[in-house]
Parts: sequence; C-alpha cells; structure tokens
Amino acid sequence: MKKVFIFLGPPGCGKGTQTDRLSKELNLPHIDTGSLLRENIKNETEFGKIAKGFIDKGQLVPIEVVESVINERISRPDCKDGYILDGFPRSIEQAEALKKMWENSAHKFSKDEKVAVYFDIPTDVLVERLVNRRSCPKCGKIYNLKSSVPKVEGKCDICSVELIQRKDDTRETALLRFETYDNETKPLLDFYKKEELLVQINANQGIDAVYAELKKVLND
Repeated sequence: MKKVFIFLGPPGCGKGTQTDRLSKELNLPHIDTGSLLRENIKNETEFGKIAKGFIDKGQLVPIEVVESVINERISRPDCKDGYILDGFPRSIEQAEALKKMWENSAHKFSKDEKVAVYFDIPTDVLVERLVNRRSCPKCGKIYNLKSSVPKVEGKCDICSVELIQRKDDTRETALLRFETYDNETKPLLDFYKKEELLVQINANQGIDAVYAELKKVLND
C-alpha cells in the first residue's frame, strides 16, 4: 500500500503519538520539521549549516530552508511507498509549495494515495492536556499526568530519567499557541477540503480509539 499522510491539528491534539504508532505499523518514515532540522545540523549538511546559523542567533529558520529540507527528505528512497508529514505544511503558502514538490518528485502518488488527517478536539480539552504534559529530555517520549502516566512517577519508562515540563506548556502560553494556530494553520482545512484530501477524526477520546479511527482512513 502506498500512502502519503499529512497530519493536521492544534498543539497537544495527540497527532505525534499517533504518528509514531502508524509509522511503525506501516513502516513509513515519520517526517517532522524539528527532527529533520536537527538531523541536518548534526550531519553538517548545507541546509543544516544554514539553519544552525539562524538558530544560534535565536532566529527562525527561513521557510525556504525548511521547504528545501522537506523536499530533500521526501525524495529519499525510503519514501517511495509513502510517508507521514507531521508539522508541515503550517500555512497555505507551504501547502502550495508541497504541491510543487509532489509534481517534481521522483516518487509519484495518485490523489487516492494522499490524505490530510485533521485531529479535531475542543480547545479546553487541549489546554488541560498541555498543562499536564511531561516529556523525557533524553528520548523525547511524551506522557500525561492524567491519561498517560509513567510506570514510575516522574520517571521515563524507557530512560528512567526525570521527566520535564516544557516551558510553553502553561495555560497562558497554550491559549496563545491556539490563537496562532487558528490564524495561521487552520485555513489549511479549507485548502485540503477543496483539494478533496481532508479527513476529520475525533481526537477527544482514548489513544486506542483515535488510532482505530485513523486506521479506517486506510480503507476508505
């Protein structure tokens, strides 16, 4: 089965957790901008050196660099049967850029082999999720103090190190992030609806139930 997934949803909607699970089951690359930039910086690629220059100055990496990094990644051999995009595109401009990447890519996918999945969930639920979110500073595994607790309180199940709370996982910061999401990213829903690629799933339920809905997308 060939399939390209674009995962859309506000911060804390759970798409990262579902991406990891689906990626392992289908053996599809999980492509997220943050990890990809870190990989390029670590490997000292041309794009990595450019990105590092901006990051070291506390500046945002230019979108042109991000797009180039994404384009290079989805052109690799392991993406020939599909991949999961998490965190890209974030705007209509980036969505248009992605369309051009698909047109020029060596890996071709039909319309039926592409899907944009929107993880729908109320804002008040998301705020509580983010406030209770903890992560492992070593492996990056995400926990929630209410719905996905570690086996040992305050410790990562994998690394056994102390879990941390992200600086932006506060109620005030969360509300600001959702406002930014609504203004910049939510218009993508209309974009992909017009492209007839949008599928909406209920993310306000347990992890297994969300995954079950996600799996249905494969059969539609």
